[in-house]
Amino acid sequence: MKCIVLAAGEGKRMHPLTFTRPKVMLPIANKPILEWNLLNAIDAGLTEFVFVVGYKSEIVRNYFGDGKKWDVSIEYVNQVKALGTAHAIGMVEKFADNFIVLCGDTIFGTQDIKQVIEREMSMGLVQVEFPEEYGIVEMDGEKVVKIYEKMKDPFSNVINAGIYHFNQSIFDIIKKTEKSPRGEYEITSSINMLADDVEMSGITLKEWRDVVYPWHLLDANEEMLKGTKGKVEGTVEENVILKGPVFIGKGTKVMSGSYIEGPVVIGNDCKIGPNCYIRPSTSIGDECHVGNACEIKNSIIMNRSNVPHQNYVGDSVIGEDCNLGSGTKIANLKLDKKNITVVANGKRFNTKRRKLGVVMGDNVQTGINAMFNVGSMVGNNAFVGPGAVVDGEIKPHAQLF
Repeated sequence: MKCIVLAAGEGKRMHPLTFTRPKVMLPIANKPILEWNLLNAIDAGLTEFVFVVGYKSEIVRNYFGDGKKWDVSIEYVNQVKALGTAHAIGMVEKFADNFIVLCGDTIFGTQDIKQVIEREMSMGLVQVEFPEEYGIVEMDGEKVVKIYEKMKDPFSNVINAGIYHFNQSIFDIIKKTEKSPRGEYEITSSINMLADDVEMSGITLKEWRDVVYPWHLLDANEEMLKGTKGKVEGTVEENVILKGPVFIGKGTKVMSGSYIEGPVVIGNDCKIGPNCYIRPSTSIGDECHVGNACEIKNSIIMNRSNVPHQNYVGDSVIGEDCNLGSGTKIANLKLDKKNITVVANGKRFNTKRRKLGVVMGDNVQTGINAMFNVGSMVGNNAFVGPGAVVDGEIKPHAQLF
């Protein structure tokens, strides 16, 4: 059975992180979202995959190749224009007749994937606290009646989870599907047409993790790190404290005086310390540097980024190839302890988080003693000068002095 993975989207709600990569390639616990889905699908027994790619597809292709690293087969279909999920699935007609579809930017558990594999013409359902961002599913017992996209006043908290089991009949329906009010050919519209004649079953999922906005990466990272097993593949000097599950990658050197509280994952070829403090739920990518008198807490540091001198990074997402100047500090808690609001893509959002530092795109450089206020959103290739105070949304390539 083929597994079709939808991985073509940019993920605009994940700006500034997706200015430079597709959403499916955002790292959680040092693996791209798409790799977590691949691994879980493999554990569910699937070995043949078709990735539908589009936006910055070369990043996906270069990372996964033909799948040999995972002992599976991966083929690619390129969706040149983002015309919707139905259009994307319709493009794989010649590859599959009875198949699974996964939305590549949502993490599905192995057992849930197995359930969907076992029931033809089915889809995954999940109950969420805030259903307004999703498609609401009307049910009659286990039968799907209709899907309603992004209702302002949803009548239910049961949503479309983004995993499906279709047979060949779906392709005829897709060909009859018209554009939605959003200007896309959506698979939910196709399912609504299908449900008039064919019974589509709903399966309630138990393991499901979606990331809609950048700060959701921190929740997912914390959850995925709970399964971390401690292992040291690098070098750890004397007078280093490793407390709880800490994974240290190959070629990484942890220097004297470093104190690391797991769960923490540190990638390959990093330099950690001396005398730094890394707190739980932190992921540090490959070729990173965390230096003297630095503290990192509940954060994601992507590949080749440096937190080198007297820095504090809390509840933050730092992109690739960033460098924090000496004394750069990131605030993560308001004085009134209330939830943090952010401005992203020009719109204001309540993150529903009491603690949130900065979301920083790739290749951001900061000068000495730069300061970031809570909920700052900084675009890629921005320069923040010495002593500058950053607040709100900073566009890519901006210069603050």
